[in-house]
Amino acid sequence: MTYTLNAMVAVGAVVAALLAPPHASAATTQPAVVTTDNETPVLYDDEAGGNASGDDPAIWVHPADSRKSMVIVTAKEGGLRVYDMGSRELQSLPATEAPRIDTAVGRYNNVDIAYGVSLAGRTVDVAVVSDRYNDQLRFFVINPAGATARTPLVEVTAADQNFLFNPDRAAVDEEHTAYGLAIWQPRPGESYAVVTQEGATTVATARIVEIGGKLGYTDIRRLTMPGTFRLPDGTTWVPCEEPGVLPQFEGVAVDQASGVLYAAQEDVGLWRLQLPLGSASQPTLIDRVKDFGIHDVYDSETEECQPVDPNAKGYGGNLLTADAEGVDIYYGPGASGYVLVSSQGDDTFVVYERQGANEALGSFQVKGVDGADDINGSDGLAVTNRPVGDYRQGLLVTHDEPETGPDVDDERDATNFSYVSWGDIAGAMSLTVDIRTGNDPRFR
Repeated sequence: MTYTLNAMVAVGAVVAALLAPPHASAATTQPAVVTTDNETPVLYDDEAGGNASGDDPAIWVHPADSRKSMVIVTAKEGGLRVYDMGSRELQSLPATEAPRIDTAVGRYNNVDIAYGVSLAGRTVDVAVVSDRYNDQLRFFVINPAGATARTPLVEVTAADQNFLFNPDRAAVDEEHTAYGLAIWQPRPGESYAVVTQEGATTVATARIVEIGGKLGYTDIRRLTMPGTFRLPDGTTWVPCEEPGVLPQFEGVAVDQASGVLYAAQEDVGLWRLQLPLGSASQPTLIDRVKDFGIHDVYDSETEECQPVDPNAKGYGGNLLTADAEGVDIYYGPGASGYVLVSSQGDDTFVVYERQGANEALGSFQVKGVDGADDINGSDGLAVTNRPVGDYRQGLLVTHDEPETGPDVDDERDATNFSYVSWGDIAGAMSLTVDIRTGNDPRFR
């Protein structure tokens, strides 16, 4: 069954959000600086490189031996890549046709991990992937041997799953399809995917279920988030996009303890709302991008947006520079911890408190050392408070585009992923380190 929720719930929430000032506590603070010397092999988005464009990572934590943990990333038309804790490639999976009658070769956009899923009489961990070209979810069982497995991932997607956002294949081919993704596991034996729609403001949830020894989904629920905003000066602001495109969401993360969804609307800012989707899902705009409220016009010749008034100041925040992209949660004791967001426009990462009103604590940037390059234009990110490999105080993995360096062909579209010690981030920003054992996100 599919439910469509009333968009006016969200529109009312944005008016309240605009009455509060943007986060200002870190307005004059320069980004902290941390370093990395660990990055994955370069991916090239061209025919010779298999059209592999890195986008979004997920960290799978081995339940008993953290050194067997793995990083799983999407490479869009290039499929999936699996890396060990030393960033060495363990597996390359092509983006195959989805198991459906009206199939197309996939485009894998975002990935997250569902732990402890029941399948064919056993309990497995699963990498869940959004497939843009088929507007659906794809499922890959993770070998419990982890980084020592000969084949870390095997697909187990059930046949002929419903499109998440579109009525038929003709609509899917317009490509306003499954985009950002996060897993929500409110209780043992119950798993949901939270999915955003490319080029739209829709967020959906779908319950993950076993179907004939494979994995699929049911109970799709959708919520339309705001795309226009009333400003204090009485005008209505519509973020500038190319024709036919609305201000979309991509990065999403769910607080497994509280059921709060954090969602980054690329040209707007960071939202929070309560799951499950329904009348109680009152979205709150936590923070706004710096150019929030500046009226732009789209130039069809340059395919860029230009401000109507170059001197306009707008109503933006102090930290996020559009696009607001990847989102994840670092868990501390109880309700403490942090929400991390990629500030793609200025190559930084913004940190908010997990509890209360999600106060902004500042930002950091990542510099490459010992042959690794700086992190630029980060899209997806993933963070864990578990010790994994040599990262005994936790790990952040982040997308990097463009990948640069003496061994990189800068004539090609190059991307990769970098590993950053959470201990280094915590030290640079005076944050806490809370190390947990085990891998089940339902028990933080």
